[in-house]
Formats: sequence, C-alpha cells, structure tokens
Amino acid sequence: MPLTDSLRDDILASVPSLRAFAISLSGNGDRADDLVQETLLRALANIDSFQPGSNLPAWLFTILRNLFRSDYRKRRREVEDADGSYAKTLKTQPAQNAHLEFEEFRAALEKLPQDQREALILVGASGFSYEDAATICGCAVGTIKSRVNRARSKLSALLYVDGADDFGPDNTTRAVIGGSGG
Repeated sequence: MPLTDSLRDDILASVPSLRAFAISLSGNGDRADDLVQETLLRALANIDSFQPGSNLPAWLFTILRNLFRSDYRKRRREVEDADGSYAKTLKTQPAQNAHLEFEEFRAALEKLPQDQREALILVGASGFSYEDAATICGCAVGTIKSRVNRARSKLSALLYVDGADDFGPDNTTRAVIGGSGG
C-alpha cells in the first residue's frame, strides 16, 4: 500500500497514544521517544505490508511492542545501576499529593508481571478492545481478559484499594472543597 496523505495523517494521529504506551512500557520518556521514532520508521519502511481496512493503531502498537521486547531482551543482560544508588540520587521530593499517588501507582504498576501490565495498559489506558489487545499481544481474547483481571486485582491489593471511596480527595480536601466536615 502506498503512503497516502490520509494514511500519513492516521499514523501521525496515533503518535500520542504510541508515546503513552511506550512510556508505560519503558518507564522513561527519552526511551519512549526512541521507541516511537523507531516504530514509525519501521512502519513506513514496511508500509507495503499494512492491509488497508485493517486496524492501523493495532498494527503500530504491535510494532512498538515487538521493538520494546526485542530491546528488553538485549538490555536484560546489561547492568548499569545494579544497586540503584545512582537512581536514588536523581529523586526529588514531590510537591503535591497527586504526584505521590502517581508515583505509588507507577511503582505498583511496575510490580505487575510484564504480560499483565501490558494487557492492562492496552485495555485500560490505551482504550483497545480485548480483541485488539489480543491481536497485538498474539494471544487469545480470554487470555487478555484474565491478564487484565489479575492485573486489576493485584494493583488493588498493592495500592490497598478496597472500593470506589478510596479514590478522590481525602477527608480534609473534601471538607475544604465541599464545606462538609470530614
């Protein structure tokens, strides 16, 4: 399939979602940008293999996921900061609770097995259907559903979430916003 203006626009429209997915996989903005760039280069180089009428975002996400996995396998043997001492020096104290909560969520997300995290991000954060996520991951729809369910349960346990009341502002913030005591 030749690269048309419409196809090019569709590819460009997918870049923010690809970047978000790449960040969630790699945990690093710079690495995510590299992954997205490499994904776009590979997609354009292999545009002839794209089937018109098929799911372009799913095709692009599959390329990105495969690139990440290939790179992960290569980097798995590298040890740059085994004890984390360098990483500890890069930390700064967050200024707001939202930042702390986001970091707790991110840390909990990183504790999930790779396949569960990937499924949860594709379905929960990127908005793919279970069927599309299954296509991207190369597994059955039931497998994706199981992975998402297990990921959600494990995240709830890691974050000590018992129900919907655990979300939103705390009692003090609710009292300030709504004027009711907490």
